Amino acid sequence: MQTQEAIDLVRSALLTALLVGTPLLVIGMAVGLLISLVQALTQIQDQTVSTVPKLLAIAILGIVCLPWMTDQMVDYFETLVLRIPQLVAGQN
Repeated sequence: MQTQEAIDLVRSALLTALLVGTPLLVIGMAVGLLISLVQALTQIQDQTVSTVPKLLAIAILGIVCLPWMTDQMVDYFETLVLRIPQLVAGQN
């Protein structure tokens, strides 16, 4: 395996992880920001007030996006498995 091939494999793995994880991170950040704004306006400073809605939003979005996330990961894995013979043959 050449250095560029290894770099391409790592790059595609990181891009797939970023693509799959981004929706959950964005919804967690958006809900956290909204809850923080509500806490600042109402002067309620309880940790569970911000944690529970974020967890629920991430869980619901995770369930909704699970088929899409699985498709993305399976596509990456299939591409990786199909490239194995090329990578092994290029090693000689």
